[in-house]
Amino acid sequence: MVSYIQAFLLAIVQGITEWLPISSSAHLAILQKLMGISPPVAFDVALHVGTLISVLIYFREDLISLINKKEMIAYIIFASVPTAIIGFAFHDFFASFFSDVRLVGAALLVTGTFLYLTKFSRESRMLDSKSAFVIGIAQGIAVAPGISRSGATIGTGMLLGIKGEAAARFSFLISIPAIVGAAFFELRKVPLQFIDAGPMLFGMVIAAIVGYAAIVFLFRIIQKGNFSAFAYYCWFIGIAALVWRVLS
Repeated sequence: MVSYIQAFLLAIVQGITEWLPISSSAHLAILQKLMGISPPVAFDVALHVGTLISVLIYFREDLISLINKKEMIAYIIFASVPTAIIGFAFHDFFASFFSDVRLVGAALLVTGTFLYLTKFSRESRMLDSKSAFVIGIAQGIAVAPGISRSGATIGTGMLLGIKGEAAARFSFLISIPAIVGAAFFELRKVPLQFIDAGPMLFGMVIAAIVGYAAIVFLFRIIQKGNFSAFAYYCWFIGIAALVWRVLS
């Protein structure tokens, strides 16, 4: 079971780290280790649904406009296919990372290095089917704890030559089918009688509120051209996780 205080802390971390390129899965794995808890799958899904709500609200106009943008819908599908294949095929393998902080820390170092490389990206192309597919592969790989989904997708877009804001907008749009698909995949294994609705719904609401604020903050950072600065944070947390694992 998860208490309301634990739900509050986990929801804040989820809301901030789901959309910032610093890996929500890594932070949740580390925080859960520190708390000495192992929340049920339904609770983790609820937090992801909360952050999904935040992106649905923030991009509500984009989603409505998709009705008349068949090309963009096609790009989202192109990206979602490799994400689904990688996610389902390697789900159990990547899920095993949660039990080893060393792997999470190492993955954060990889994320940090990837984010730093975006410092050298140059805008040279528009989003197309090929770049959408490659970004979808990056999103699939980000199932691994410590590999940031937003960092992998936005970073890949930028390194392919897509403008930062456009890459971020596409990253958030393709997160919707990815989160919905992952939620259904996880919930099919959860017995309803073991769901503690109170803390779960509370955490969902907090994650939605904090997630919305995180999206606003991220776009401001991207507009200022400081996306690569998140690399230093990932390196710091990654090294800290490795040192903690060695000393514990």
